[in-house]
Amino acid sequence: MRRRTLPLAALLLWSLVTGVSAETVVQRENVSYEYARVLRVTPVYQTLTATSVETRCDDESRLSKIVGSVRNVLKRDQSTGSTSCRPVPVERQFKRPIAYDVDYTYRGAKYRSRLSDDPGHLLRIRVSVMPVP
Repeated sequence: MRRRTLPLAALLLWSLVTGVSAETVVQRENVSYEYARVLRVTPVYQTLTATSVETRCDDESRLSKIVGSVRNVLKRDQSTGSTSCRPVPVERQFKRPIAYDVDYTYRGAKYRSRLSDDPGHLLRIRVSVMPVP
């Protein structure tokens, strides 16, 4: 039993003197930033519907206009035909871009990502390399 304790004690003493710990060291990943060439940018739209109230006025029918015109000629009255107005709800749709699907190439391989902004002709990418355990 003494033989096992001696090498373990020597290893512990050596690690204290040299400052080396016996913990496992995990290497941080290797990261670099490069540029990929953008092939295509496709906007992704959100459709919004807004409702507002507008006043819509309708002229009288054609027959009542004709009768009113004849009556005005006979009476020599210069008044114009009457109109009826009412509030009417009107819906309008708006499309706005909320994201962009970007196709790009890097070292011969094609990729697609959804981004919040249009990147232009070049896309800055993060390249990470780490060994597989």
